[in-house]
Amino acid sequence: MNQHYIQFFTATNLWWKKLLKPDKYKQIIIDSLKFLVEKERVKVYGFVIMPNHIHLIWKINENHKREDVQRDFLKFTAQQIKQDLEINHPAVIPHFEVNLKDRKHQFWERNPLSVDLYLRKVVHQKLTYIHYNPLQEKWQLCEKPEDYWFSSYRFYEFGVDDFGFLTHYLEDC
Repeated sequence: MNQHYIQFFTATNLWWKKLLKPDKYKQIIIDSLKFLVEKERVKVYGFVIMPNHIHLIWKINENHKREDVQRDFLKFTAQQIKQDLEINHPAVIPHFEVNLKDRKHQFWERNPLSVDLYLRKVVHQKLTYIHYNPLQEKWQLCEKPEDYWFSSYRFYEFGVDDFGFLTHYLEDC
């Protein structure tokens, strides 16, 4: 059995391109997270989906390997985005071409950041960081954290789970 801690996970789009700017690609991330929770592969405590990266606070369930869950999540979301690009935005595909033996296109940077969070106060600090990420000067995606839809902020501030897959971190921390 694999014992896992709550983790801070960050995945970035290749070359920091703003691939996740369209809401339909953010929704692919949401749907994938919901699937992982429903299949009991992860618990999701918090998230934010930015134009070129995502931050998650999640815990891989014991009967799953961290590397497998991360790989499957990133691979599936990349495939879904690629399918939409091929149909609706074929001119964008060449921006993600790579010269690798195992693939022609790549949508996520390799080696996403995954850091175990051992302390409740650190989980809280990371949640605050991700919830205020859309307000940063370089992004200016909203004026208040509750105005940014693709985030778990409203779950913690107002007790509203708009996405149907969130678990409060205090339940497991």
